Amino acid sequence: MTAVKVKTLGDLKVVKRAIAEQARQRVLQASQEVKTVKQAASDKDLFTRAAGAVKPLPDKRKLHHAPKPQLPQAMQYQRDEKKVLKEAISDEFDVSTLLECDEHLSFRRPGIGTDVTRKLRRGDWSIQRQIDLHGLRRDDAREALSIFIREAHRHGIRCVRVVHGKGLGSPGKAPVLKSRVHSWLVQKNEVLAFVQAKPADGGAGALVVLLMATRTL
Repeated sequence: MTAVKVKTLGDLKVVKRAIAEQARQRVLQASQEVKTVKQAASDKDLFTRAAGAVKPLPDKRKLHHAPKPQLPQAMQYQRDEKKVLKEAISDEFDVSTLLECDEHLSFRRPGIGTDVTRKLRRGDWSIQRQIDLHGLRRDDAREALSIFIREAHRHGIRCVRVVHGKGLGSPGKAPVLKSRVHSWLVQKNEVLAFVQAKPADGGAGALVVLLMATRTL
């Protein structure tokens, strides 16, 4: 406001009117600002009710991967176990070059002496556990044998018997499972040697298997 010199009563009235006018303008301006704020809030509320909840648009510059559903722990463990077993032993493995050319087609891993297979035939190691695969389908027999060998070794078992049958019930009377078992056992690192069982222990329908000792800390 420009300074005004008051000399007369008329000048004083002019000043009072100017002050009153300024006060009125400030009140009008404040009132208009309040109306503007209220109108904006009202418009926002009206839009929200009309459009519903609004979410920000995703940033197209970022790639979001949906999380993969997790299998229950027990099911995942079983699937992992089966995958490992399937990859561990193969039906395509040629075992013939690793079998000793004796009448019983015994096996001993490189570095294992002939006295080991001789003691196995003689029964120097007592059979601690056995598994009967006779009558099982190939895939079931392979999985069952792999689990059996692994668990036996884990528990410190050294000598086991594997019954595969003589194949008398197979087409052509061929011992199909027998040759498969030979191949599977050779591929198991826990197996040191095996021989055909004695007649009293199953003869041509079973193997006596020697497992490596469990390492102790």
